[in-house]
Parts: sequence; structure tokens; C-alpha cells
Amino acid sequence: MDLIEIILLALIQGLTEFLPISSSAHLILPSQLLGWVDQGQAFDVAVHVGSLLAVCLYFRKEIGDMLIAWYATLTPNKEDDAALTADQKFNGRLAWWIIFASVPLGLFGYLSADFVEQHLRSVLVIAGTTILFGVLLGFVDVKAKQNVSMESLGFKGAMIIGVAQMLAIIPGTSRSGITMTAGLMLGLNRENAARFSFLMSIPAISMAGGYLTLKLITGTEAVDWTSMAIGSVLSFVSAYACIHYFLILVNKVGMMPFVIYRLILGAALLVFALA
Repeated sequence: MDLIEIILLALIQGLTEFLPISSSAHLILPSQLLGWVDQGQAFDVAVHVGSLLAVCLYFRKEIGDMLIAWYATLTPNKEDDAALTADQKFNGRLAWWIIFASVPLGLFGYLSADFVEQHLRSVLVIAGTTILFGVLLGFVDVKAKQNVSMESLGFKGAMIIGVAQMLAIIPGTSRSGITMTAGLMLGLNRENAARFSFLMSIPAISMAGGYLTLKLITGTEAVDWTSMAIGSVLSFVSAYACIHYFLILVNKVGMMPFVIYRLILGAALLVFALA
């Protein structure tokens, strides 16, 4: 890849990983539409690392609180439990919800990775899922009551979001988009649906990055360390900025701008695929 391709692909990864518009679709499309060479597994690992560092840094306080509370649940006793505040108890539950809700994606991803790679990474599939799940996001954003607190989500609600997240294996679905859609459907407001989606991205990106790293280690692909470094840094910066401004704007502008974007993109891809 030349420098322009490295910069654009890294920025695309960072910006689209957390927006409800599908990062995988946007990383596949340049090679499909512009004839760019595939970025390769090493570059995929680098940009995933950048996105993961961004979300971990942005939510460092929440992650720290959850880790401490989660550890307390592993060695419970009555005195320690009585000393915990309501927020600490909730953080412990939230950590468990995220862990268990990430299991369906891991299992489904492991079992379906080869099939998806061989049969679903096409412009036509991306066009269809971009439109379908864009319409679903728009419908839920308009119709959902958005009156359920994060504390009231419960284990069942978290698992529903986790099951929905499995669909993100299909290119064009958008992991953040489908989890936000499920969160809104369950009654979370836009900001809480986004926050839960971002926290769930930590194990999701870790699993994807781990899988790509394993393929890289066991493969024969040459590693361009300069490209990896540039990609990782740019992905980190763009992902961090994306998280910050999305959380500020989501309650003001809602999901409809992203829905419209998905419909326009999907329609254009459909025309391209059927031409």
C-alpha cells in the first residue's frame, strides 16, 4: 500500500468502528470499488489495536471501576458486600453482563469465519445488509420508548444485545449499529445504548484482533512495520475523536443521519453490484 491508502484506511477504521455504519464494509469497499490491493492481515491487526487502545483510554475510569467491582464478586463475603455502594455493585454486574454477552459473538465468529470470508465479503451482500439494518436502526430510533436505565437492562437484556451482536459477523451489518439498535429496542436511551455498545466493543475488538494476530503468526505474510505503526496511530486518534463527539451529538441529532447515510451508500452499492 502507498501512504495515501494507509492513511485513508486507518482513518476509515477508526471512524467507522464506533459509528453505526460498518467498519468492515468500509475496509472491504476500497479494494472492491477502487482496485486497491487488500490491506492484509498485519494492517488489520494494527488498526484494530489502535481502535482498542482508543476505547480503553476513553472509558478508562469505567473500565477500572468495573474491574475492581468484578474482582470483588469473585471473592464475596457478607462484610465486603455490605461495604459496597450501589454503584459498585452495579459495576460488578455490568462487567459480568459484558463478559457473557460477548460469548455468542466469539462462538459464532469462530464457527463461521471461513464461510463469511469465502461467501459474504461481496458488494451485493454489503449493499443488502447496509440497507436492511439501516432501516431497522431508523425504525427503532423513532419508535423506541428509550425509558429504561442502564441498571434496569438486566442480564437478559445484555444477552439479547450479545445475540444481536453475532450478526455483525456479516459485512455491512455494523457491530456498533446492531448493538445500538438492540439497546434502543430494549428501551435504553441513545447515549446509554451507545455507551453499552462501546464497552462491548472491547472484548469484540480483542477477539477479532486476536484471531487476526493468530492468522498472521501462522501465515507467511510479510510485515510492513512502518505501515502498521502509521495505521495504528491514525486509527487510535480517529477512533478516540469519533467516540468523544458521537456521545456528545447522539442525543442531539439521533441516529437518522447515519440511517440516511446507510441508505444512500447501500443504494449506490446496489447499483454498482447489479450494473
